Amino acid sequence: MATHPWHLRQAARHFWLGGLIAYPTEAVYGLGCNPLDWDAVQRLLQLKQRPVEKGLILIASDFDQLRPFIIEQPAEVMAPLFASWPGPATWLLPAAPETPKWLTGRHNSIAVRVTAHPLAARLCRACQSAIVSTSANISGQPPVKSTLALHNQLKGQLDFILYGKLGMLKQPTPIQDAMSGRLIRT
Repeated sequence: MATHPWHLRQAARHFWLGGLIAYPTEAVYGLGCNPLDWDAVQRLLQLKQRPVEKGLILIASDFDQLRPFIIEQPAEVMAPLFASWPGPATWLLPAAPETPKWLTGRHNSIAVRVTAHPLAARLCRACQSAIVSTSANISGQPPVKSTLALHNQLKGQLDFILYGKLGMLKQPTPIQDAMSGRLIRT
């Protein structure tokens, strides 16, 4: 079932009003909000019971949406990122000095991805922004892979749900440090 443009406009409206949005990603339902809205991010962290020190992932429909949050690196460092995007690969890059600490947590880097999931990418385009992307579950609980589990676990605490099919991954996207090449999450 195709998502109607009206649903994307509604999701973007909630994004700009500080709302929490659930949406399908490559492997699980994601929970997102405006990364520059502290109140929205704080609400997301409270809902997930996730400490701010851990940091968050941003997804985007294209690299330009990520530029304000990162310090772009030389071509040889960026080449593997660009080769994997759009795609199910999340990379750690040095965070721009003005990137809010509520996004980076205790780190000097930020996790970013240019998503290949068609609906998640359309959501980023509708919002005209990168968006926070964390699994839509309470910390310590299994990642949510169905709308039933989404409703059961988050009990009406979301402002908008963008319904759609998940991607083909069995696990959340791997995370790799672009500077060292070290795999952080498999």
